[in-house]
This record gives sequence, structure tokens and C-alpha cells, in this order.
Amino acid sequence: MGPGLGRLCQHVCRAAGAGADVLGRRHVALPAARPPALLAEGAGAVVSGARLEVRGVSHAFALEKRALPVLQAIDFIAEPGDFVALLGPSGCGKSTLLRLVAGLEPPSEGQLLVDGVPITGTDPSRTIMFQDPTLFPWRTVRGNAQLGPEARGSLAANAARIEAALSLVGLDAFAEAYPHQLSGGMAQRASLARALVNEPRILMLDEPLGKLDSLTRLAMQRELVSLWQRERFTALLVTHDVEEALLLADRVLVLSDRPARIRADIRVETPRPRRRDDAGLVALREEILALLGLAQAA
Repeated sequence: MGPGLGRLCQHVCRAAGAGADVLGRRHVALPAARPPALLAEGAGAVVSGARLEVRGVSHAFALEKRALPVLQAIDFIAEPGDFVALLGPSGCGKSTLLRLVAGLEPPSEGQLLVDGVPITGTDPSRTIMFQDPTLFPWRTVRGNAQLGPEARGSLAANAARIEAALSLVGLDAFAEAYPHQLSGGMAQRASLARALVNEPRILMLDEPLGKLDSLTRLAMQRELVSLWQRERFTALLVTHDVEEALLLADRVLVLSDRPARIRADIRVETPRPRRRDDAGLVALREEILALLGLAQAA
């Protein structure tokens, strides 16, 4: 997919997601996710994550009379299969960094590389899952899941992968449902299925659980970890939730206020499945809150 088509798809999908929220008649219950087989034999090969290098990346927005710095000298490497959380104040540039990794725009300074190759535009192997499901309201769950292969002219070749992805997220029984018939959690599962169909080697998660109720959010957190453990893509998660970052990620990059710098790179070595009351996680939570200037409020 070329850079222009990639940008167009991203912007159209954002608008479609807003339209789906307006329709908003979500009344179907969230089904229990099943542990289906990997997207492997007959449905595409198991995908391994890519190595992501972010080298001295700075970025600024061009305003009418000045440049607004957003990122400053960001340096880190995510090894294949890493799960990295980006945590920092609202508006510090976390989502902007995801856009740069996605190739939606180039950085003002520095370089981003995937497996040693510079990022110069969009690619289906680098996929973003947004806070809003960004589903086309006039398409069924299956119709939304197949958008990527359809745009690339490879729909027939990916038919088995589409069905496998729907099964993987527990939505095969709802393949003909429309977005307005889905609960919030089901809509996010449909968005995740669409991402998995593209065989992502890097999956970017831009607060995908931020608008879900607490119980659905807990269930989706477990399912994201389970999918990552099976598929082993490299994951980048943007979140404001310290506990969510510690429950899901191997590493937490704590960012400063804008222009964002990396204040700390914290390894999370607690075995999975993790518990919120684990002493090690509680200690890391206090450390991160202190870095964010919120220790007394905790």
C-alpha cells in the first residue's frame, strides 16, 4: 500500500469510527473469547515481530507562525516480539510517535528503522489500533475485517486468514453483524481482527481500551496479552493507565511533558499472568508515579 492510500485509509477510518459512535445502538453482549488455533497452516504463516529502532527522533508541528516541538531526541530499540508501553502526560506526543512508526508522516529529525530498513511510508505490516474502533458503519464485521486485503487486491488469497482472525477474537458468529449491533468490547475486537488480517509485525495500540467499561477493559487486557503471546508481534501500547502498562508490557517507557523525552526505560520482569496486587508491580507503580510527579496523589 502506498503512502497516499495509507493516509487516506487512516483518515477515512477515523471518520467512520466517529459515525459509528453517533449511531451507537450497541446492544449485543460481549461473547467469551475462544482459544482458536494460530493463524497458521491454510490461513497464513505465524507472524514474528520486527525489530524497531528509533534513533534520535525529534518532531515538531508546523503552526501558522511557529513550530511546536512535540518529541525531542527519542532513542530506543524494541526487539522482535517485545511489548513496549509508552506512558506519559496527556498531549506529550505518544500518539505522534505511533504515527511516525506507522509511516503516516516523517520525523522532523532522526530516523526510524524496521529490521534495519528506514521507514519511508505506510506498510500493512505496521498497523495501528485506535481508541475508537474506526469501523465503517455500512459494512459488516467481516466486511470491515477484510478492508486491508481488499484495498491491496488480495481478498481471495486472504479469505482463510480473514475467517481465522474473526475466530481468533471470538467474533466468527457475529461476522454478518453491523457495528451498531456490537457492544464496545466487540467493536474493538472487530478492529483487532482487521489488524490481525494484515499480519502485523508491529502492532501499535493507541489507547484501544480507553473508552471501555472497567469489566470489559479487564477482559480485553487479558485477551490482548493472550493474542500477543500466540502471535509474537512487536507491540507498542500508548496508555495513561500505569497499572495497564505494568500488566501488559515487558517495558515501560516513561515520557516527560511536551516536548517528550524518555525519562525512564523500566523493565517489567514479573511473570505472566500478572496480578495488580503483586508486590513487584506495586513497587514499580510507585516508581512510575514518582517519575510523573504523582507520588503523593497515589
